[in-house]
Amino acid sequence: MDAGENVIESRQMLSRLARERAQKNSETVVVTSPGARVAAWTIKIISHYSYNVYNVRTVQVDQPGTLPMGWGENMQATNLAEPFLEEGQLAAGSYAIMFRVGSANVFYAPV
Repeated sequence: MDAGENVIESRQMLSRLARERAQKNSETVVVTSPGARVAAWTIKIISHYSYNVYNVRTVQVDQPGTLPMGWGENMQATNLAEPFLEEGQLAAGSYAIMFRVGSANVFYAPV
């Protein structure tokens, strides 16, 4: 589902709710954010950068019994499972799911 479909569905929902409200005179709240969606990638930890920030690379998970293939360039991501004011202890070669939140890349991988 792309952003255009999300906007159309949101508009249809708002129209339907407006009609129902006029009929029932009830209160309904709907929050929509066109185009805003969470993007997630499978990543491999390449190395420790600083504190709880790591150099990571996106990988593609394929058939069972095969190793994930790396693609793209290395980037930095923050591990939310570790303290922000201490050095991270996550081992290189670990895998996780990374999310893009605003301008930050974050993941959660317990040590």
